[in-house]
Amino acid sequence: MRYVRINDHLIVADQPDLKTLASLKEEGFNQVVNLRPDGENTSYPSHEQAAHTVAEMGLRYHYIPVTINTLTRADIRAFQAVLHEKNGPVFAHCASGKRVMTLYVLGQILDGHMHADDILPFGRNYGFDLTEAVKWLEKEQERKLHVEGFFDKSTWSVQYILIDPKTKHCAIIDPVWDYDEKSGTTSTENADKLLRYIHDNKLHLEWILDTHPHADHFSAAHYLHEKTGAPTAIGVHVRDVQKLWKKLYNLPNLKTDGSQWNHLFKEGDHFTIGSLKGRVLFSPGHTLASVSYLVDDAVFVHDTIFMPDSGTARADFPGGDAKTLWRSIKEILALPKETRLFTGHDYQPHGRHPRWESTVGEQLRTNPHLKDMTKAAYVKLRQARDKTLPMPKLILHALQVNIQGGRLPEPEDNGVSYLKIPLNTLRGTTE
Repeated sequence: MRYVRINDHLIVADQPDLKTLASLKEEGFNQVVNLRPDGENTSYPSHEQAAHTVAEMGLRYHYIPVTINTLTRADIRAFQAVLHEKNGPVFAHCASGKRVMTLYVLGQILDGHMHADDILPFGRNYGFDLTEAVKWLEKEQERKLHVEGFFDKSTWSVQYILIDPKTKHCAIIDPVWDYDEKSGTTSTENADKLLRYIHDNKLHLEWILDTHPHADHFSAAHYLHEKTGAPTAIGVHVRDVQKLWKKLYNLPNLKTDGSQWNHLFKEGDHFTIGSLKGRVLFSPGHTLASVSYLVDDAVFVHDTIFMPDSGTARADFPGGDAKTLWRSIKEILALPKETRLFTGHDYQPHGRHPRWESTVGEQLRTNPHLKDMTKAAYVKLRQARDKTLPMPKLILHALQVNIQGGRLPEPEDNGVSYLKIPLNTLRGTTE
């Protein structure tokens, strides 16, 4: 096995065997990072075998499977997060060590600690050809739209800030308002993180966009509007969702005209973020109101298509429909294959790190819900899968807030807001 010491905190290695992994604690390591996806070489230990061996030694194990061709900022940031923990020496490996070096130097570049011209000499100094890292960086720098993702572990949600580097204008998509269902407390940690990023990078916020009323977290759209004055927006069919849930919640005073948002988008509407033009796609199926936002070479689909190893969104909520969802998915997949696709949730299958960016081409090639799929087969698969899924734990908490644009119910005479939970209702609407 070959390994090189980058600094006192990081050792880069090629593929270790299980015996080597079992010896790492004695050598002073506290963490192991595996960047190699399973299946590349059947002679290598599997991710599960490696994780078990490392755990038995009392070390922390991180699974960040990447390939050079599908590398994203989320992969780089996940690797950086391990290094930033400063929890003892890190043993990071892939098949040859090249991917580890690639993520390391790109992280240094993104954080301003290294210049692009330093990549190739740095790699050569340690015996690696990092030409692919240079190519990735050049392609990233050429993009007209910069996207920063923020993952909320408690709800598996991804929030986005879309940035026009030319004008420093930006938009937020699907911000999370923190809610602890056990204590009934709300907080703004996630939303404030978005505001800090905007402030620290001297950005101007133009839009606060929701893709649909969410069933698994509270929307922070209204809070952010109050803090910044930026307009909120959602698809016009939110009115249909409001009418549906007004009845389910028995809320006679709920306005169902969408006036809780500053703007309602119709199919095909355009909007701008600085010098960039966006277009609204109506993408129902998961909900009656779901929309996708297409900006430059990127489409933000939230609960429609997940990462290729995670399939697609469910369609069994009130107002959902698998056939309708298939039509929406087909429209998205008709975009150019190089279109970047940003999803709204990631459930980290097989214990991997959070990921949220793919491409249309990657989805068509590798997503088992989409590859060589017909409408009939998809509907059958989706409906069978949905029958096995429990309802989201926050669906009844969240939707009464989110159909009002992220507002809590009006406080009662004691100054406290109360959520309303209809009993034995969802089961009847999904049978």
